[in-house]
Amino acid sequence: MADKSLQDHRLSLARASLRQSLARYSNLRPSKNNSNTELAATLQNQLDILNSTSEKLNQNIIRIATFGLVSRGKSAVLNALLGKKILQTGPLNGVTQWPRSVAWTIPAISGTKDPEKVQIELIDTPGIDEVGGEVRGDMAKQVSRQADLILFVVAGDITRTEYQALCELQTAQKPLILVFNKIDLYPELDRQTIYKSLQNLGNNSENLATDGVTDKSDSENLSSNNPSPKSTKNNPKSLEIVMVAAEPAPMQVRIEWPDGSITHEWESPPPQIDELKQTIFTILNREGRSLLALNALMEARDAEANIAHQILKLRHTEAEDLIWQFAKYKALAVGLNPIAFLDVMGATVADLALIRSLSRLYGLPMTGYEAGKLWQTIFSSAGGVLLGELGSSFLLGFGKSAAIAAPQIGFSTFAGVAVTQASLAAYGTYAVGRAAQVYLEKGCTWGPLGQDTVIQEILGTIERDTIVDRLQQELKIGK
Repeated sequence: MADKSLQDHRLSLARASLRQSLARYSNLRPSKNNSNTELAATLQNQLDILNSTSEKLNQNIIRIATFGLVSRGKSAVLNALLGKKILQTGPLNGVTQWPRSVAWTIPAISGTKDPEKVQIELIDTPGIDEVGGEVRGDMAKQVSRQADLILFVVAGDITRTEYQALCELQTAQKPLILVFNKIDLYPELDRQTIYKSLQNLGNNSENLATDGVTDKSDSENLSSNNPSPKSTKNNPKSLEIVMVAAEPAPMQVRIEWPDGSITHEWESPPPQIDELKQTIFTILNREGRSLLALNALMEARDAEANIAHQILKLRHTEAEDLIWQFAKYKALAVGLNPIAFLDVMGATVADLALIRSLSRLYGLPMTGYEAGKLWQTIFSSAGGVLLGELGSSFLLGFGKSAAIAAPQIGFSTFAGVAVTQASLAAYGTYAVGRAAQVYLEKGCTWGPLGQDTVIQEILGTIERDTIVDRLQQELKIGK
């Protein structure tokens, strides 16, 4: 189990990161007089996401969402976890028409000895095959974005539609438990066969590809006896599988009365849900706060990147003019300056000034130190171009100095060298400006307390053999 102080430290880092994001963009909140409705709508939507994510993090709310086809018993599973029937269930398909949330109090998680009480919300969703593809996809993205843990409920061998939905949900980069419900309907041998089939689903690289799968194949099960025709890069990995009977079928009971009469009545056995409860308890006790911190950071990172992307798009023309303006003045200064060392220094200073000017234009405040770090990042990723520019500038600067020191070389030589050097300087500035736009489009997620930075710091301290550890490759940010 992770040290609670370490988990609390991760929560503190995540909260500080979100506070910084909210403070950074609070001055961009759209006003009533804002004529740019596109920017205003985007800012308002993303700021609302940042605010709701920050509130969820501050209140220690962990959300667990269920997904699955109709009649798989999603609502019944949640009712069994709650210990009482709160969510409506029934024999007809489509009882749940929209996502619903209900609080779940778990003494093992929110005990009195825990100073930061964790709150659990269970989210019930409609069957993934009840609505059209686009609506279903939007709903799944919305709910999975908010969820910290996903329960995918099946009731036997998985179908093609279920498999496709399972693959899509895994792109949300959230821990997922595959819940095999209604095990009371299967003999023990069949139950174990299905369980092994579900295990093979996560390990078999020859599983069905999601591309081109149609709803008409819903009835076809993907069991070990039904190999798929081709593989996919999105196969479910490391599936945690739990067998339950959330709402067992009624059984006929023979009753002998004191007078000797015998009657038969139907009784509902108690739910078989303890294994799922224990699995959830273990995950939340061991890494619940870490999951909460990481999910909040990922949600905030996407919101911040969306804000920055929209601002960049709307201010593209101004940014292009600014880049070319810096390129022009830098080319002029470098071309006319006869001292090689000052050429290199001046070029670097101009590039840093350009980065800071672009950040101000986009409303993304940046200190001189942050601009220097970004310049180093750009230099390392585009080192060939920039190193060539600086090296050529230095050598050509000596050529200009030699032309001045030896008048017999002539003005034409000085002018030729200056024009060449100015052209390289202008191109280098343009390259820096375009590269800076790419990084600034991510908002400030890469800076101190930025979401990418904090995510990497948290992942660097994650314990082995945990759900987060198994998700590390998906969560890691490309440098």
